[in-house]
This record gives sequence, C-alpha cells and structure tokens, in this order.
Amino acid sequence: MKRRSWLAALAITAAVVMSVPALAQEEAPDALVKRISSDVLASVKADPAIQAGDVNRIVALVDSKILPSVNFTRMTSSAVGRFWRQATPEQQKQLQDEFKILLVRTYSGALGEVKDQTVTFKPMRSKPEDTEVVVRSEVRGKGDPIQLDYRLEKTASGWKIYDINVLGVWLVETYRTQFAQEINAKGIDGLIASLVQRNKSNTAKTS
Repeated sequence: MKRRSWLAALAITAAVVMSVPALAQEEAPDALVKRISSDVLASVKADPAIQAGDVNRIVALVDSKILPSVNFTRMTSSAVGRFWRQATPEQQKQLQDEFKILLVRTYSGALGEVKDQTVTFKPMRSKPEDTEVVVRSEVRGKGDPIQLDYRLEKTASGWKIYDINVLGVWLVETYRTQFAQEINAKGIDGLIASLVQRNKSNTAKTS
C-alpha cells in the first residue's frame, strides 16, 4: 500500500512542474506525460523539503500549478458518479475542493519515498482522431516493475489527466465505491462532511 501511495503521489503531482502550459496544445499525450514524469522525478530528488514531506510546500505547488494539467472537475465528478448530477453547484464546488485536498494530503508525505526510481513507457495505441487515450508506464527501482498508467482527454487547452492506474487499480474507481457508500448512508452533505473531517485529520497528522 505504501508503494501505491507514493506512486499515486508521483502521478497526481506529475503535472505541477509543467512550467509552460501552452506546450500542452502542441505535445502528444504520451510525450506530455513522459516530460512531466521526468521533470517530477528530477524535482523530487533535488528538493529535500519535498522528500521530507513538506505538506504546505506541496499543497501550495499543487494549488498554483495542477489545474492546467489535471482535470479535477472530471476527476471529482467521475469519483462521485451518478450522484454528481444531484449535487447543487455549491455542493459540487465543495466536493471538488475537498477531494483535491484529500488527494494532495493523502499522498504528499509519500513523495519522500521517491529515491532511485526510473520510469519507462510502453508504446501508446491510439488514432489521430482519438480524444481519450491511455498512457502506460512502469516504474523501475528495487523489486519488480510497478504498473503506472494515465487516462487523458483532449480539451480545448490541450491534453489533461483525469485518472491514474496504480498497481492495477484506477484511482477514480476506488474512490467511487467509497463515495457511493458514504452518499447512500448520509447523502451528499454527509460525504462533504466526511471529506472535511478526513482532511482535518490528515492535516493534524502532518502538522
């Protein structure tokens, strides 16, 4: 589970180092993921604060850089599933805000686990007209290679990541099951309250 956490952290935060968002319109999705994955590995290995799990630093970085590279609205709506359409605009905003905090807080400390890993990519199977693709990769280090895949969609502002597969498990699908249970038991406001509480708990643990 620990390995899955830092891999998900790497995948979620891969986009934060994309310094020129306009390039996203010109790059193929696999080229985009390769570049930002390489940049993230280099950045993490060169930054003692991130390696030490400096949550405030990581949160600030994600807040300022992640939205151009990851479609959090789609990620959140997919995780909430059919209940998303039942939520009010205010509830949708709260869900998205809390879900983003949850992902960042949950996996930020795991970035400290990145040491000597490298990432290799498999050939991408897609057609020029495709608007959704999967970029498949493996993380190599000590032990067996670990699967790490990305789902991307083509938007007016370029390719954006909206789901991640770590060790055979898609992140959004995992949360969809959890969120459905929460909503069935306590409603949408109950899920929001639960996310708020989890985020407060994670903040207390890392403060």
